[in-house]
Amino acid sequence: MAFARSELERLYKKRELDSDVKERLLLVIKVEGDDIVPARVAKELHRSRTWASDWLARYREEGIEGLRDRPKSGRPPELSQEVVLKIRKKLKESRQGWTTKQVNEMIVKEGGIQYHSHHIYRLLHKWGFKQKIPRKVHINTASEEEKQEFKKEHRVS
Repeated sequence: MAFARSELERLYKKRELDSDVKERLLLVIKVEGDDIVPARVAKELHRSRTWASDWLARYREEGIEGLRDRPKSGRPPELSQEVVLKIRKKLKESRQGWTTKQVNEMIVKEGGIQYHSHHIYRLLHKWGFKQKIPRKVHINTASEEEKQEFKKEHRVS
């Protein structure tokens, strides 16, 4: 399912918005249209020969659609989209900030799922939030006299 060079160039210049697909189209144009060796085109594009041969094979088998990324499979999320939206809404409404422990408690309450604090941190980052970082507010606020008095009272005899 080969396309004419003019069609490939039109797709490259006008229609295609995905930069990865444009790069792959350029590979096809140079190899199929200009008869340049795939290894040389790969080198010009700062890619591996394997990358070039894999994308050329997909183009030859599937045409232009073969140059697009395929959906990636993966483990489905344990939290439903409704629960995620509800939690994100609560996080957004609050001005105080959240600790990972507080967010985890909310997830357990709303979704019935217990996550590790590292995963909660990743979720917060993915959702566009930062965790609240506890600050030590009252360190060294006592005067020197108060510190000396405390030492005198708690001296071991």
